[in-house]
Amino acid sequence: MSIVSMRSFSNLGDDRGSLVVLNQLQEIPFTVKRVYYIYGTKDEVSRGFHAHKELHQLAICVSGSCRMVLDDGHSREEILMQSPEVGVDLPPFLWHEMHDFSSDCVLLVLASDLYNEDDYIRDYEEFLDRQKNDEI
Repeated sequence: MSIVSMRSFSNLGDDRGSLVVLNQLQEIPFTVKRVYYIYGTKDEVSRGFHAHKELHQLAICVSGSCRMVLDDGHSREEILMQSPEVGVDLPPFLWHEMHDFSSDCVLLVLASDLYNEDDYIRDYEEFLDRQKNDEI
């Protein structure tokens, strides 16, 4: 079973261009309290390398591409994000990394809460320990 949960979005555009609509609690599975985006990432730079204790996020590559690595402590999967019509669900306790950003990549992230440094697990071994302890 895959640990990657993808969400497809309808393109409601016409001959003038594309249009994707994201409705809270429909295409987005949570109430959005924060929106941010990553762009202009330098060559050879990777981002992420963390999990969250409570924060739920939805990542959408609205331009360009990047490779995302997801890890639940048991399985590790990679996906190429390259469509503004697909989002990747990032629930709590899912380790995520982003690599190989194209020069035109814009990665949009919708988050269920405001920034809180205490919610981050930035050490991979700590993440694995927490996952192991949650199963007991």
